[in-house]
Amino acid sequence: MASLAPGFRRLFLQASASAPKFFVCNQCLRQAPRTVGMPSRILNIVRSRSYADAAMAKPAANIAEQVAARSAPSVSEAAKSSWPKASSKSVGYWLIGSAVSVFGIVVFGGLTRLTESGLSITEWRPVTGSMPPMSKADWESEFEKYRASPEFKLLNPHMNLEEFQKIYFMEWFHRLWGRFIGMTFVLPTLYFIARRKVTPKMAGNLLGISALIGFQGIIGWWMVKSGLKDDLFAPGSHPRVSQYRLTTHLGTAFICYSWMLISGLAVLRTHRWLANPEAALKTIKGMSHPGLTTFRRSVFAVATLTFITAMSGGLVAGLDAGLIYNEFPKMGLGIFPPKNELFDTFYSRKEDHSDLWWRNILENPSTVQMNHRILAVSTFCAILSLFIYARTRKLSPILPSNIKRGSAGLFHTVSIQVVLGISTLIYMVPIHLGAAHQAGALGVLTMALILAHRLHIPKPTLRLLEQRVKQLVK
Repeated sequence: MASLAPGFRRLFLQASASAPKFFVCNQCLRQAPRTVGMPSRILNIVRSRSYADAAMAKPAANIAEQVAARSAPSVSEAAKSSWPKASSKSVGYWLIGSAVSVFGIVVFGGLTRLTESGLSITEWRPVTGSMPPMSKADWESEFEKYRASPEFKLLNPHMNLEEFQKIYFMEWFHRLWGRFIGMTFVLPTLYFIARRKVTPKMAGNLLGISALIGFQGIIGWWMVKSGLKDDLFAPGSHPRVSQYRLTTHLGTAFICYSWMLISGLAVLRTHRWLANPEAALKTIKGMSHPGLTTFRRSVFAVATLTFITAMSGGLVAGLDAGLIYNEFPKMGLGIFPPKNELFDTFYSRKEDHSDLWWRNILENPSTVQMNHRILAVSTFCAILSLFIYARTRKLSPILPSNIKRGSAGLFHTVSIQVVLGISTLIYMVPIHLGAAHQAGALGVLTMALILAHRLHIPKPTLRLLEQRVKQLVK
């Protein structure tokens, strides 16, 4: 009986599943009309066809989904491919031209500082200030505003309108030049990005430089404002702008110039290498020699030291520290002034003199000039050592010729700058030597940046060159 249990169980399940047919006799089934089954047959046919259509549609849907899935990444790839792999050559020339313009305004800014013209315009009007006074009444109004400034009261109480117009035009042209740089950089930046003339990385650089130019205008007014109010400098002191703000203004200009210069050189070098990728890869292979690692690091260190030295010169200009100790190499009776003069308690503002050391370093004219001398001599010695190192037996055979020429150009430029610096000090900062010395500082930084750029191998450019070589081989 136990063996028959599974059979009865299957019979019972079949009976329950088809109960209407299972419990009907065969005679009733014969007497049932045949038309009753027709709708079910037609329905079954329709259902079978619908199932077939669904089965046919399912692969089509899968194909459509596959096509859509494949087309989605292709759209993103097309969006990426709309950016070029190398920026347009015209962008490089435009960046170099913009850097030259910034170089010029830095030198002209030094002239504005040396002629004490920077405080002649007592308002900051970014838009309406583009036009100078057009009538006598306008000139009288501007002159009246200048008469209320500390500089006029303490330094120029006998100045007439004609003399005021000279210094006014110096500052006005300086501001107009700054607006010109902003317009000729920001608008082309938007055009080059909109027309996809630059790589995504270069687009970020251009937007960063544009923001820095706008920030530079704000810093310029922030600097001028420090010399227009009595409460912004010590009572009884010479009316001047804050040396901190002046150095910030100068440093931002140097950074903006360096950014433009390096970006422009990178674009032009990439196009030069792409014209002959095989020769470019050989050049890069020579620049990648392990023996150049120390030299490469030394060049970057020299460029940093040059920038720091130039910024210390900004502190010297802000404090008029070049008007004391006008001899070289001594400062008075010795190489350095007395210790009590370098760390004078006069410059400390706290009772415990905890700020004695850093305030003297940044606010004491004697200490500021000494620091600038030390940095200048250190920069000259570092560049001289770099020049000699490039011609040693160990390095000279593996050093590319353009690197050798760059190190020689850097040494010649810093030698001229040393002569200008000493002459400016001995002759008590005449206008023409002071402006030339400031231009020389930017010139030394330029040569250091060019040398550092020649030693730098960007990885995206290297990958692009390798792709071009593979395409030429195919």
